[in-house]
Amino acid sequence: MLTDGQKAMYQNKSEQFHVYLPQDFKRNMSTEIANLTAPVTLTDGAKKEIKKLIQQQELGSDYGLRLGVEGGGCAGMNYILGFDQKKEGDQEYSIDEITVFMHKAHGLYLAGMEVDFKDGLNARGFTFSNPNASSTCGCGTSFSV
Repeated sequence: MLTDGQKAMYQNKSEQFHVYLPQDFKRNMSTEIANLTAPVTLTDGAKKEIKKLIQQQELGSDYGLRLGVEGGGCAGMNYILGFDQKKEGDQEYSIDEITVFMHKAHGLYLAGMEVDFKDGLNARGFTFSNPNASSTCGCGTSFSV
């Protein structure tokens, strides 16, 4: 049963609602957000090539590496890899001083993926090793889940 004081509080629609959190809550939350773990990894070869491309293209500090997926390709989905500015809905990660942008929804398809750069006689370019892909095309740039 409510006391008269409690009844008055519930009847007053302008009464503010207060939530009391532990003193370290804000500190813990900001640390968690600032230290998001990237869902993808870059090999040393990929990091070296990406840093080289950033220098060659003289990109500003507001640009980062965009990783993602889009519909298309012979297997159903293509990988997105390029330089871009942050967009609405993006998560931002830092991998060895490389800023990486990825739309939140793309993490489902890219979680655990490794991006590598091959620089050999038989192949040259970025490669994707995606544990979520049930099949890939021959060129390695499209996949299906």
